[in-house]
Amino acid sequence: MTTSSAPGEGPVRPVSVSLHEGTIAALKERTGKRGMSAYVEALIQRQLERDRLRELIEDAEAEHGPVDQVAVEAKRAVLRGDTVGSADAA
Repeated sequence: MTTSSAPGEGPVRPVSVSLHEGTIAALKERTGKRGMSAYVEALIQRQLERDRLRELIEDAEAEHGPVDQVAVEAKRAVLRGDTVGSADAA
């Protein structure tokens, strides 16, 4: 019986992927040859998190309707520290 591991867990095993030569060159330049796997693993984990977050947002919007963009921008302003006009929005 195979157990399912969460992203970033379980044993490491090699897989084969196809990438454009320019992508490989840029990746090697950024990571060195020995850091490529860790870099790609982190990228994939981040994308999986983004995909799941998008799914959660879509589920919430289906249940509660779309978010109020004015309220979102007001909260962003608070998080950025833009205090002018944001005290009432918080």
